[in-house]
Amino acid sequence: MKRRTFLKAGLAGAAVGTLAAPAIVNAQQTFNWKMTTTWPPKLPFYQSGPGSAEGMAANIEAMSGGRLKIKVYAAGELIPAFGGFDAVQQGTVEMNHGVAYYWSGRKGAFEYFGTVPYGMSYQGQNAWYYHGGGLELWNQILGEFGMVGMPCGNTGVQMGGWFKNPIKSAADLNGLKMRIPGLGGKIYATAGVKVVLLPGGEIFPALERGVIDAAEWVGPYQDRRLGLHKAAKNYYTPGWHEPSTTSDRRRPRTSSSTRRRGTACPRTSRRSSRRRPAMPTSPATPGPRPTTATPLRTW
Repeated sequence: MKRRTFLKAGLAGAAVGTLAAPAIVNAQQTFNWKMTTTWPPKLPFYQSGPGSAEGMAANIEAMSGGRLKIKVYAAGELIPAFGGFDAVQQGTVEMNHGVAYYWSGRKGAFEYFGTVPYGMSYQGQNAWYYHGGGLELWNQILGEFGMVGMPCGNTGVQMGGWFKNPIKSAADLNGLKMRIPGLGGKIYATAGVKVVLLPGGEIFPALERGVIDAAEWVGPYQDRRLGLHKAAKNYYTPGWHEPSTTSDRRRPRTSSSTRRRGTACPRTSRRSSRRRPAMPTSPATPGPRPTTATPLRTW
């Protein structure tokens, strides 16, 4: 090889190496995010263990090869239980894990993405999200607040709740103070119930001290974890108000941690040209009123 040709090749190679170096460095860049939840610390399925917020964070870190690390904070550890929506919107944290009906004060339509009384099973709910345009509609509404979201689990049908006193007639509901969120709470309100919204970690002390007369949470296992069976002895089932309850996570459309536009949730961008999907319907009349108290069992 001639000396001049060799020098030209060497200079070209050095230039390519210089241009490629930033890309290699960028490929190794790591991100540290914060995710808050609405759940008490160590609560199975929701906060810790398989299917939980912490489990999701661990999976993301593994799948990203350690490039995206997410620190998960339970309710009250970084912000109040119901402060997650504002924290994500304001950029205080990158993600929040909860249930959509907790944010109905921001927009009533959020109720439908948590659960609907007498509504679909968890299979039907997921089919609506991913094959019926539900997820597209959800993100269209979240987009009004600069966020995107996606489902992260489902409890299936829940229980009717714990009551300090037996419910023998509809009259017993009038004036009852009950912790119950979502559209189910609105139906109870038409029967005279005074609906109270509390995060999971505050239910037991409120029920034990008589601040509320009744409360629903999830089901026998999760309810026992909170100790609700020690505060009330009348347990009703099934939970007509929550036939399948979806937990979810939300994040900003643009993350300040990555300095680039976030991508839409799976399957949302394919249907942009389709007609706006319909909401699942909610009942026009109040649901059934419990008439018989079910004694406490040993789970």
